[in-house]
Amino acid sequence: MRTAGRTALTGILGLGLALTTVSPAAAAHHLTDGTSVELIARHSGKCADVVSASTADGAEVGQYTCNDGLNQLWRIRDLGNGYVQLAARHSGKCLDVSGASAADNAAVIQWSCSSRTNQQWKIENTGAGHTRLMARHSGKCLEVPGASTANGTRLRQQTCGTGTNQQWELNTVSNPAIPGLFADPNIVRFGDTYYLYATTDGFAGWSGTQFRAFSSKDLVNWTDHGVILDVDSDIAWADNSAWAPGIAEKNGKYYFYFSAGRASGDTRKHLGVAVADSPTGPFRDALGKPLVPAGSYAGQMIDPAVFTDADGRSYLYWGQGSSHQVPLNSDMVSFNSSQVRTYRPANYNEGSFVARRGNTYYFMWSENDTRSEDYRVAYATGSSPTGPWSNRVGTILQKDLSQGIKATGHHSVVQVPGTDQWYIAYHRFAIPNGDGTHRETMIDRLYFNADGSIRPVVPTIDGVDPI
Repeated sequence: MRTAGRTALTGILGLGLALTTVSPAAAAHHLTDGTSVELIARHSGKCADVVSASTADGAEVGQYTCNDGLNQLWRIRDLGNGYVQLAARHSGKCLDVSGASAADNAAVIQWSCSSRTNQQWKIENTGAGHTRLMARHSGKCLEVPGASTANGTRLRQQTCGTGTNQQWELNTVSNPAIPGLFADPNIVRFGDTYYLYATTDGFAGWSGTQFRAFSSKDLVNWTDHGVILDVDSDIAWADNSAWAPGIAEKNGKYYFYFSAGRASGDTRKHLGVAVADSPTGPFRDALGKPLVPAGSYAGQMIDPAVFTDADGRSYLYWGQGSSHQVPLNSDMVSFNSSQVRTYRPANYNEGSFVARRGNTYYFMWSENDTRSEDYRVAYATGSSPTGPWSNRVGTILQKDLSQGIKATGHHSVVQVPGTDQWYIAYHRFAIPNGDGTHRETMIDRLYFNADGSIRPVVPTIDGVDPI
């Protein structure tokens, strides 16, 4: 369960994110459909909280000290009729008056979202950046009983009045997929679990040394498994610049590809590979030397990615300035150099990634510099894992200044098995004051058009709901 890492942006009233569309019930308060907010009680400064982060129907909702938990974050779903639903981010379930009771003091709980009016709330402006939340079925208001300031006080509905214990600040937050500063995310699925690996960010000159692993069953609630590889202590040929990992599984072993270098002397970057018996490590150097030493091919030897095709053959991609692409041998730690292909589409910079849908292979990459707000993702298509590739088809992902989202790039893509449901993990400048070395990891939906082209991704402030 994530417990930290969101950054409050501003009170929702007067926010004016100016997204493409503003839905009817939200318009008066500058809310937008899909925005996530904390509900902060005016009298206590505490947050509406699903008790114990339960995901069960009927779980009670109380007030608790705001702590960045997803069980204190509510996604607004505008119903277009003057009312909204409020869905808890950790569970996807809706704020609900128990049993559709119209009585004072009826319990407020979470319940699977439906069309019932006891899950529909009108947002009424009370001034000074606060609102009342009125249940449609009863016309009564969300309240902290007795104006208690104690943690754990259960919320109720009550006849609407002027008390500050019925007044709520709706506070938008930036909600990265995992807390903290991480970039260049590689998202994969092994078995029934999703795993995410990334560059540990926040260091001048991208000089971090450690890689961590995170796992999730639903793409929202992530477990941090700690450091799985430290190039300073675990890799003899590097002590710095642990960047941009990729991972693949073969015969029960997990192969972790990464770029790294030295802090002094010859600081050029190399590509390495480590191996473990678990996707959460610990990993050990598989070769005792770089898999792809600096200078072996044009450009920098950075940003590895691995694609495994339906026949079980895996392919390695890497490079800044040019994308180098090669089938891996069955040992996963070597390749035939005569089979390396080099490809440089228009505007290519770095961050190669390949996915397959049907019989089409999608080669994707990042354009511009990661320190630029114009960092973005583009793609081409082909008929095999190493091309030949088409000309650049279009842009998949780019900044959205109306939301304060900048420098969206260095991505990876994962498919929910057995479905046509796809997700894209990427980094952006941390909101609100990030830059090219202070980036955060996001996950959003990715869709294909009927003709197989990729629909441009709409980046969000706060990511996806649980799958």
